[in-house]
Amino acid sequence: MVSALAVLGIGCCTIYLIHRESIAHAGHPVSSPAGFQPTVPNRTPPPAATPEGMVWLPGGEFSMGAADAPNMNDVGMKATEDSRPVHRVYVDGFWIDKTDVTNQQFEAFVKATGYVTVAERKPRAEDYPTAPPENLVAGSIVFSPPDHPVPLNDHFQWWSYVHGANWMHPLGPNSDIKGKGNYPVVQIAFEDALAYAKWAGKRLPTEAEWEFAARGGLSGKPYAWGEEFRPNGKWMANTHQGSFPVKDTGEDGHVGITAVAQYPPNGYGLFDMAGNVWQWTSDWYRPDYYQQLVAAGGVARNPQGPDSAFDPAEPAEKKKVHRGGSFLCTDQYCSRYMIGTRGKGEISTGTNHLGFRCVMTRQQQQARGMETDGGSLQLAGNSGKANAQH
Repeated sequence: MVSALAVLGIGCCTIYLIHRESIAHAGHPVSSPAGFQPTVPNRTPPPAATPEGMVWLPGGEFSMGAADAPNMNDVGMKATEDSRPVHRVYVDGFWIDKTDVTNQQFEAFVKATGYVTVAERKPRAEDYPTAPPENLVAGSIVFSPPDHPVPLNDHFQWWSYVHGANWMHPLGPNSDIKGKGNYPVVQIAFEDALAYAKWAGKRLPTEAEWEFAARGGLSGKPYAWGEEFRPNGKWMANTHQGSFPVKDTGEDGHVGITAVAQYPPNGYGLFDMAGNVWQWTSDWYRPDYYQQLVAAGGVARNPQGPDSAFDPAEPAEKKKVHRGGSFLCTDQYCSRYMIGTRGKGEISTGTNHLGFRCVMTRQQQQARGMETDGGSLQLAGNSGKANAQH
């Protein structure tokens, strides 16, 4: 929320824009680079029962990270600078949602728990003592394209803090999600995603789990579907066409956000692992984390991310890793639909192009089954009420 409010100039000399730094120019992606080794999946048989709407991934060992991309410039953050070196990682098997969590699914959670998202809560004066009272209003960040071409070195020209923007009103009070139940829920802060996952008997994926899932069994490919951005001329993800940020021409069939599962799944049967909306992971963000893993030697087993966050551009901000890119990604400015590239976001702020999906371990699935059998699943769901107004 600090970062979001700062868009209005509240009590800060330096304006923080949270995860908009995760949008950056990366030039043109490259083919499968040297340094990647084949994915080696686990051979243990899958569990007998798969939860509805999820896919079992066997886990195993794979090469994680992104290769250097040519033609990078200094607009924003270079797309692969914090995604190197490529390194070997092992993850245990897990279930993962086939799609991002939808408005319909999140609405069910809110109705069951009474949960109030961060964007719906009025900022407290004690947290922002220098803020004018008129600026202490509930809201969130909305993409607001200018009506004319602008230099791409100032992202404040296309992002605004909008009073009344939240998951039910993604673009502000005059918008709503009616008829969009199968669209990914957005305007979700990190704690909102955590609350939903806990209620559902799941959790957020680690960055390593997310990338293992997104690669779909492929190794070293720049995209979740393979080598080419548009194989045989086919659009494979919801991204931005036209002049960024002024106009999305919708050549891929959609202008802005669209419903889940409108493009082909990857090799693991997962939809929208690139484009449409960014996705939260559970890892704190540090640009040097991969270097730390490599320095430790060997294969990193089930890495959980660093112990704390650090972004040299905003040292005071607590950021988690975002993955996957969004409908705003374009090779003009942001190419983080490329597998292995990383985004980052301040934990208390959502936007209208940021959502999430969940994962589940064998242990969570077993616990979920026991709760259902014992009649206590509703109690687990109601746990959101205690924190709804905090």
